[in-house]
Amino acid sequence: MEQTIIDLSTFYGGNAKLADLDLYIRKSLSLAGEGNDVILTGAAPVWLYLKIAHALHGKARKLFYRSPVTGDVVIFDHSVE
Repeated sequence: MEQTIIDLSTFYGGNAKLADLDLYIRKSLSLAGEGNDVILTGAAPVWLYLKIAHALHGKARKLFYRSPVTGDVVIFDHSVE
């Protein structure tokens, strides 16, 4: 199974803009692929993490949040293990 890391801080310069949310979602879906394990990381507002996580539900097999403080935290796991 492929593992994809999506660094949300690379999606924008300066501050994330709610007006660009559809663009961020499309970029995440494109990077995630289909049925992969996806790791979300990078400095980004909570609302962006939540919207991207929601958009990836049903597309990613497993979704993780990664930070230097917490390490990997499972958001959802739809694997059949």
